[in-house]
Amino acid sequence: MHRLMLGAVALLTGAMLAAPGSAYEGVDVADGGSISGDVKYQGDPPAPAKIVVTKDNEVCGKEKTSPDLIVGADKGIANVVVRISNIQKGKKLAPATTPPTFDQKGCEYAPHVLAFPAGSTVQILNSDGILHNVHTTSTANPSFNQAQPKFKKTIEAKIDKPEMPIKVQCDAHGWMHAWWISEDHPYYAVTDAKGAFKIADVPPGDYELELWHETLGKQTQKVSVKAKEDAKISVQMTKK
Repeated sequence: MHRLMLGAVALLTGAMLAAPGSAYEGVDVADGGSISGDVKYQGDPPAPAKIVVTKDNEVCGKEKTSPDLIVGADKGIANVVVRISNIQKGKKLAPATTPPTFDQKGCEYAPHVLAFPAGSTVQILNSDGILHNVHTTSTANPSFNQAQPKFKKTIEAKIDKPEMPIKVQCDAHGWMHAWWISEDHPYYAVTDAKGAFKIADVPPGDYELELWHETLGKQTQKVSVKAKEDAKISVQMTKK
């Protein structure tokens, strides 16, 4: 009897694993719409924090403005990740036409938030000509920790699995940090300096939009997309 029960459990488990799940399916999208809008700070944003530079001042300068929260004159928030969190079917996730590039310039990471398709190989540049160290903290992907001396202008990091977010920091310059976003579908964007974004070729339907910012946390927004139309939204975020 015990063996029969174990066999039944094994069969059920196997069936569950083999059954279609929530994995994203790439299809042709002929009548897609889009989602566009902006993300703004609610209330008065705090003044940007200043960081005193204590190393390699000839390249890094004497002071940095913290990139943790960048708010424009019209209160638009930069570097907010905007993604459809519940989409199961849409346009195929194509490899990046050019490898995603992540630079170290003036002892700052550029861009501060880098989003790319899962399976990409990130090209990590060292434009400073001094010793840097690229150290990622991951859970789905293996963590990456490699020194990049001045003679190594480019090193590479392969990110196979979707993961959000992956923290990046420089062990040689403690103030340097950034974020990588690896996605298994193409419906994501990062807000620009004005807090604006656009996600195109979205199949008609009702979706949940997820917004993430490193200091303001996570927020969701319902949005309906109609064929060949642009669904406009405006979201406000603030510190909790």
